[in-house]
Amino acid sequence: MVKGVCRRVIVIKSADLHLFEEAIFIVKEEALRAGGVTSEEIIKQAQQVADNYIRFNIKKSWFSKLPAPVFAAFGAALTALAWILSRYI
Repeated sequence: MVKGVCRRVIVIKSADLHLFEEAIFIVKEEALRAGGVTSEEIIKQAQQVADNYIRFNIKKSWFSKLPAPVFAAFGAALTALAWILSRYI
């Protein structure tokens, strides 16, 4: 436990709870002392960092990258195949 240290943190809550609930960022003291940074800029940078992390570190399978019409066509083809097989069995 650390005593006597005061840190400024930003907590970004996720709209998509599938990956994470929230991200916690510790703001540098120099950024706050300089005075040239607004709270909107700090939040914007924190959101960019979280977005970049997800974009580059969460691997999606090739299957999930297919567009919706491909899934619909695949489902229709499987249904047709099941229907044809059920007529001959």
